Amino acid sequence: MAITLVNPTGLPQVDAYRQVSVATGSKLVFVAGQVAWDADGVTIGEGDLAAQVERCYLNVGTALAEVGASFDDVAKLTVHVVDWTPDKMPRLLEGIARAAAKLGVTAAPPATLLGVAALDLPDHLVEVEATAVLD
Repeated sequence: MAITLVNPTGLPQVDAYRQVSVATGSKLVFVAGQVAWDADGVTIGEGDLAAQVERCYLNVGTALAEVGASFDDVAKLTVHVVDWTPDKMPRLLEGIARAAAKLGVTAAPPATLLGVAALDLPDHLVEVEATAVLD
């Protein structure tokens, strides 16, 4: 496997992600930001942050699978949430947990959470992009 996840001593031990990933592979995979669309472009989970997070992660998983990768190969995630406030964290984590259970993975690569004013459509509450490394 090309990715090793690390929580260094001296940094917070966060359950949702690891602080560092070490990539030793030779092929980079960049997954464009995924929103809560199904294959037909229909928004899933309108108004429901957890449902949209789940769908975004599942869409990232689909994109990765298409090129022979999985969440085990992800070196970095970036999550954009509309009108982010800390009270939304439980719903965000719920969506991640549901997606991880469906994908059969522990989605814990380093991640950056960004609060944004808006995304591509008013119905989209979250967008998730990924960078993966393959051997």
